[in-house]
Amino acid sequence: MLLESVPNFSEGRNAETIAALRSSLETPGISILDVHADADHNRSVFTLVGDPAALVDALFAGIRTALDRIDLRRHEGAHPRLGAADVVPFVPLLDTPMEEALRAARSLGERVSRELNLPVYFYEEAATSPERTNLERIRRKGFEELRDAIGSDPDRAPDLGPAEIHPSGGAIVIGARGPLIAYNIYLNTSNLAVAQAIAKMVRHSSGGLRYVKALGLDIPERGCVQVSMNLTHFQRSAIHTVFEMVRSAAEAHGVAVTDSEIVGLVPAAALLDTAKHYLRMHDFALGQVLELRLLEKES
Repeated sequence: MLLESVPNFSEGRNAETIAALRSSLETPGISILDVHADADHNRSVFTLVGDPAALVDALFAGIRTALDRIDLRRHEGAHPRLGAADVVPFVPLLDTPMEEALRAARSLGERVSRELNLPVYFYEEAATSPERTNLERIRRKGFEELRDAIGSDPDRAPDLGPAEIHPSGGAIVIGARGPLIAYNIYLNTSNLAVAQAIAKMVRHSSGGLRYVKALGLDIPERGCVQVSMNLTHFQRSAIHTVFEMVRSAAEAHGVAVTDSEIVGLVPAAALLDTAKHYLRMHDFALGQVLELRLLEKES
C-alpha cells in the first residue's frame, strides 16, 4: 500500500523552521519528494510518499515540530490558515484504495487530538458530515475567527480534541482525497479586487468550473496579485482550460497574465494534456515520452 501526503505548514520564511520540519518528517519508510516554501503565502508544502503507518508516524512528528516552532499569533501571510500544521491530506497512489487513505487520516487525527491536545477537523473523504467535505467551509476566515467561535458555535466544534484552539498552533484539518494540482496565476496589477473577481468567476462554488477552487490573493512582495487555485480533477478541469479562462477574464479587466506556477508535484498526464492542446497533437500517447518509456522498461 502506498500513500502520498501533502502537509501544509504555516511557515514559508524562516529557513530554520522549514529545515526543522523537514528533519522531523525524514523518518524510516518515507520519501520526501518535494518541498515548496512560499514567503508571500508564508506557507510550506511538503510532498511525502510511504506506507500508511510510516506516513502517520512522520506526519505526527512534523505536526509536533510545527506546534513547537510556529506561533499563529505572530503569523502573517497571503494564504488563509487555521493552524500551524494547517492541512494534512492523504492521497492513495497506484492501486491503493481510498479506504487506506481514510484509515490513515483517522489514525493521525486520533493521535494528534489525544497526544497533542489539538482540535481536529476531518474533510473530503474523511469528513464526518456533508458540510465538512469542503476545506474552505471548515477554515472560513481562519485562526482568529475560530479562536472566538470554537467554544460557543456548535457548527465550529471539532470532530476530535478540545473545543478550544491551541493558543499558538490553532487547529488542524486532516483528510483523504484524490490527486490535486495547486496552480497559481499571477497578474500584472496590484488591484486585489480584480484577482478576487476572476477567482469568483472561475471557481465552482460561484458558478465556474466544476473542479476548481480559487481565491484572489495580494502578493505585495511582487507588487501584484494572484489567482490561487486547486484543481481537484485535472482530466475534467484541465490546466490549459483554467489558464485560458483566467487569461480571458484578465484581458476583460484590462490586465494581463505574467506567469503561473505549480505548487508541489503534478501528474505527467496533466502537463501532457496541456502540451497536446497547445501543440494540437493528434494520437499522442504517454508511451511516446522518452523518460516514461525508460521508467516503464526499468520496472
